[in-house]
Amino acid sequence: MDTAVTDHLLSTTRAVRRKLDLDREVEPEVITECLRLAVQAPTPGAAQSWRWLVVRDQELRNQLGAIFREVGSEYMRRRREAAGPAAEQQPMKRILESGQHLVDVIERVPVFVIPCVQGRPHGDNAADSVFYGGIFPAVWSFQLALRSRGLGSTLTSYHLVKEAEAARILGIPDDVTQVGLLPIAYTTTQDFKPGTRQPVEELSYLDRWGTPLVPRRPTTNGPWCG
Repeated sequence: MDTAVTDHLLSTTRAVRRKLDLDREVEPEVITECLRLAVQAPTPGAAQSWRWLVVRDQELRNQLGAIFREVGSEYMRRRREAAGPAAEQQPMKRILESGQHLVDVIERVPVFVIPCVQGRPHGDNAADSVFYGGIFPAVWSFQLALRSRGLGSTLTSYHLVKEAEAARILGIPDDVTQVGLLPIAYTTTQDFKPGTRQPVEELSYLDRWGTPLVPRRPTTNGPWCG
C-alpha cells in the first residue's frame, strides 16, 4: 500500500463548501460506487443498520434547502454575534463566509446524501456510542471515496433541527434516524491542503489523563518538562 497516497487522501479531505461546482452534473454511478466502498466500513455486531438516501430531485432539494437555510441562517447569525469583532478578522472571517456561502446556495448543490440509522437513540451513553458509532466510520469512508474521485462534501446537521419535517418530505419512517446531510458536488479545484490542527502531543495522553503521550525534550537548564 502506498502510504504517501493514502496519507495525502486522509490529510487533505476537507469540509468543502465554497469550492463545490454547482453547475456540473454528478453521475449517479459515482455516488453508488462511493456508497459501495462506504458500507465496507466496520459495523457494530455486523448489524449494517445504516441506510442512505440519495436526493437528486430539484423540488426535494428546494424543500430541504429551505429548512437548511432557515436553521443555518440563524446559526450563522448567532455565531457572528458571539464572535464579535473577531468575525471581521482572519481566520474567523473566512470560516463564517464559507459557512454562509453553503447556506446561501444549498439547493443548487447537485446531490444530497442523507445517512440514516435504523432505530432511534435512547440517551444512554454506552448505547448511543454504538448507535451513532455504527455509521460515522461509513460516512467518513464515503467522503474519502468522493474525494478520491474529485468530489467534495461536508457533513452538516442544520436540517436535523427539523428532522421530523424533513422525514415527511422524504418519506422516511418514524423509526429511522437521520444523522446528517452531505451536500455533494465536483470540486472547482484539487489543490486542497492539510488543515491547521493542534499538535497531537497536546491532545493525547499516555495511560492517565494529563500524562503527555510524548514527553517534551529536556531543556538545557533543567529536567524533562511534561
